[in-house]
Amino acid sequence: MNRRDLVQAVANQTGVARKEVDAVLKGFTDVVTAVVAKGEPVSISGFAKFAKVDRPARMGRNPQTQEPVRIKATKRPRITPLKAFKDAVAKTSLAPKLARGVWPPAPASTSTAKSTAKKATKASSSRTSKKAASKKATSKGPAAKRPATKKASTARKTAKKSTAKR
Repeated sequence: MNRRDLVQAVANQTGVARKEVDAVLKGFTDVVTAVVAKGEPVSISGFAKFAKVDRPARMGRNPQTQEPVRIKATKRPRITPLKAFKDAVAKTSLAPKLARGVWPPAPASTSTAKSTAKKATKASSSRTSKKAASKKATSKGPAAKRPATKKASTARKTAKKSTAKR
């Protein structure tokens, strides 16, 4: 699921317009990113905790030369799933129930469903003809899969053998 799919699913689940959901999602990511960047953790009860982790400088080793190498201090984000989220993922019966058609997405409205159905029948007919053509090609056996360069190289080999016999 990408951002567009997420916006569509939330809009379908809540009945809010997609533009509004997209604006709220962008605002959410902006606020969480800014707050965590300042060093303050953000915890969404039952979902996840977002935090900034300071990693101190340390000594490591170069695996090829075994030389000691200094690794500098870094700041990394840490996202920790909380118990309710982990339980819902582990046991799907605990996951929230979505409205019908939220995910996987339902087909578009009835006015566009007709044009979608036409496109689907055209696509399926072209797919079946492509499948039939590929089955014919593969039914010839392994010789049908060889690229043209192999045939040229075998022709060269036979020509070399015939000249070697002379």
